[in-house]
Amino acid sequence: MNTLITGASSGIGEALALECAKMGDTLFLCGRDKARLEDVVHRCRALGSSAYGTVLDVSDKDATKAWIQTSDSIASIDRVFSNAGVGTGIEDEGNVRRTFEINVGGALNVVLPAIELFRSRPPGERPRAKRSQTRQIVITASIAGYGPLKSCPAYSATKSCVKTWGLALRGMLAPEGIKVSVVCPGFVRSRITDRNTCPMPFFMEADKAARIILSRADRNIGLIAFPWQMRLASWALSILPFRLNEFINRFLPDKVSKGRGKDKVLSL
Repeated sequence: MNTLITGASSGIGEALALECAKMGDTLFLCGRDKARLEDVVHRCRALGSSAYGTVLDVSDKDATKAWIQTSDSIASIDRVFSNAGVGTGIEDEGNVRRTFEINVGGALNVVLPAIELFRSRPPGERPRAKRSQTRQIVITASIAGYGPLKSCPAYSATKSCVKTWGLALRGMLAPEGIKVSVVCPGFVRSRITDRNTCPMPFFMEADKAARIILSRADRNIGLIAFPWQMRLASWALSILPFRLNEFINRFLPDKVSKGRGKDKVLSL
């Protein structure tokens, strides 16, 4: 299978790349940090994968589209992981705008060209991929996207946006044979969670999360939300009357990260 992953230099993206490399995928990886990305590419190649790394900011629409098209010209892409994302940290104007640019704008810049690409290649045009699903888009949202969280307003809003959009796209694109899955993980090892000072119940290592995502994506599950305890709690909070939701939100701890500057957001 030929797999494209954004945000592949750390966290879930890095773990997905390594798990796909073990299965022999040809990988097209991007990230903003050159050194970390090169390290991931090197480790993927050591596992036997043909891996290509490109330093890229997914908020750059033209550069992102060109990268996807170039990658597809090397090896016809079967699956796209729109995974790049940032946490907001301090909710000042610069951080909030950057969070929306990456988490929402970046997802648009990846998913829309992927749809265009897959629509140009009807089912059956190329040999069937090694695993069960081809022409698939997997969008990383978050458990935080289940409802408004006063501890991370911009982050929860952007993840709610891509969650709803991705699930709606799934229904829209299903008749065309293009599969869409949305991932809503809880607390997973990443550069963000490494600096969090808030409680992180049911914390999970990134490699375990990647195996869950791949297993469920292979089965074309639409909403990949885990762990189940966090999914249940977030769902329950989201369906409460707003005044009760607001009351409970008052008691949620602030999501504060160690060693953070006001002018920075932190990549996943």
